[in-house]
Amino acid sequence: MMPAAALDIILLESHEAALRALLHRENGSEAAAYVLFGKAEIAADPWSKQPRIRLISHEVVPITSDEMVSSSSVHVTWSTQGFMRLLGLAQRRNLVPALVHTHPGAGAFFSDQDDRNEAELARTAINKGTRGLASMVFGQHDAIVGRLWTSAKIFTQASSISIVGGKINIQRMQPEVSETAVLARQAALFGKGFNPIVQALRVGVIGCGGTGSAVVSLLTRLGVGHLALMDNDTIDTTNLNRVHGSRAADVPAKLAKVDILAREIEACGLGTQVVTRRAWVGEPSLRDVLRSCDVLFGCTDDNQGRLTLNRLAHYYGIPLIDVGLRMRSAKSGVDYDMTGRVTTIRPGNPCLICLGVINAQRAAAEGLQRNDPAEFERRKAEAYVEGGGDPAPAVVTFTTSIACVAVDELIQGLTGFRGQGGMTHNRIRRFDRVEDRSMTCQPIPTCPVCGTEATWGRGDVNPFLGVIG
Repeated sequence: MMPAAALDIILLESHEAALRALLHRENGSEAAAYVLFGKAEIAADPWSKQPRIRLISHEVVPITSDEMVSSSSVHVTWSTQGFMRLLGLAQRRNLVPALVHTHPGAGAFFSDQDDRNEAELARTAINKGTRGLASMVFGQHDAIVGRLWTSAKIFTQASSISIVGGKINIQRMQPEVSETAVLARQAALFGKGFNPIVQALRVGVIGCGGTGSAVVSLLTRLGVGHLALMDNDTIDTTNLNRVHGSRAADVPAKLAKVDILAREIEACGLGTQVVTRRAWVGEPSLRDVLRSCDVLFGCTDDNQGRLTLNRLAHYYGIPLIDVGLRMRSAKSGVDYDMTGRVTTIRPGNPCLICLGVINAQRAAAEGLQRNDPAEFERRKAEAYVEGGGDPAPAVVTFTTSIACVAVDELIQGLTGFRGQGGMTHNRIRRFDRVEDRSMTCQPIPTCPVCGTEATWGRGDVNPFLGVIG
């Protein structure tokens, strides 16, 4: 018998704000609204090896005033006419319908009346062909509880509820991890609640070279409890001096970068649970790993990998912190150009395509090189594709420095230590000019990823991430 799947609920920040506005009543009475969720069905969480379901808010649907019947401080009732329309929409778009209501004068919990009412509504939803019925209660002090009905008799309580946007706010419905002396001094800065949040985090790092290995080292020492490392490369002499934790003996042994970092994490002894995957980010075998993460760090240097992560962040509401470096040596009449970039992809921001970080032509060439090397070489010889040039310059101090900037963005998302503005969208560090700045752009209306809200929170679709081929 398969164990019951754990349940995570992710609310995009704009959706949570819209619900708060819709549900607020000056007279203190209860209120209600609907949500349509995308769904991720994870066969095996990489850390627990157990199934996991994630619901990601895709659209908030108000209950109109003419549908409301009555409400008070302890109840709210409304017509089911709008609910039936919601079920039809959810069934056609393969989404999960949800009810949200408030307990304005009490905590966040499901009452006996909620249990009875929702059981009947779940029966109706499932008979209409939907993927279940979700429900949430907003209580005092910003508390939220949620669950997913999979039949009129069976529901799963959410083990975590996240609000994702400029900030990363994750409420875990489980006992807090006890404080340790190792992390006491960062708790002295951010408060006693910081370390338990970090220890429960599930973070994926894609690319374990110069920047990625530094990110992994920093996350480990920050106390991140669950790390997933993804990279298809082995260590070689040219990157030995930049990959943190690597040793000269690893080169003739042809050790994978992910295995080198896993060895170092284990040696630290800080309790981090690490899983490794020696694979390219676009391989189907990585989908469960990627969708199980709370945060992703993109430290890959290929355009096609970035395209995949860019879309994945949108479809599954997972914040992506993407890291890049551009190094150009000084030549006659031309100065050095040593530039690092950290971009946070989250709801409301332009994506990596809009920023010009991804080169679609190079991404296509990389895909051809990966899938049909002979054809790639033929086209390169005929100057139809780029590739095969000299390796880009890189220096360990710069790769490590930009990794620190990236992990600082995660800390900002969790704590707001720089103020209430949330994570910076696009940070640029010019090492040659001793210059730090932030810059952004407007979303491109025709962008296939963020030019429409149809992708945010869409969850599982076929084909995966809406990409054919």
